[in-house]
Amino acid sequence: AFGMTELPYYPDIAGAPQNSIIGGASLWIMGGKKPEEYKGIAKFFSYLSRTDVQREMHEVTGYLPITKAAYEATKAAGFYEKNPGREIPLLQLAGKSPTENSRGLRLGNLVQIRDVIAEDLEGVFAGKSEPKAALDDAAARGNAILRQFQKNIQ
Repeated sequence: AFGMTELPYYPDIAGAPQNSIIGGASLWIMGGKKPEEYKGIAKFFSYLSRTDVQREMHEVTGYLPITKAAYEATKAAGFYEKNPGREIPLLQLAGKSPTENSRGLRLGNLVQIRDVIAEDLEGVFAGKSEPKAALDDAAARGNAILRQFQKNIQ
């Protein structure tokens, strides 16, 4: 048997523990579509946001519900009593009042930066790079990607 709990923290850190931040899947809408297509996309997003749909997606896939109503409906149905570990991520993300560091973030070119980090970590795990050198390289390359993003949005 095994158990599940929230992420560990250092108790000597003032205010610990705090909310974690979420990552994961995203849905993107690209430009250049016809107005009818955007109306269809809006209907699809409206459907995905429905409480019953969010509840089912959460229970079946493990994705977290995007609305408080879906969370409350899931809880009211007794899902977390039968599956106690499934509520832990929600408590980890929203169990405390948000802080400046837990409200979320905007990281330009996140996908490219994530790829850089994965490449450098892969080198460490394959024994081709020293950990410090790999992290330094990832930081330098990631910062270069951020600078490019910064230039593009100005």
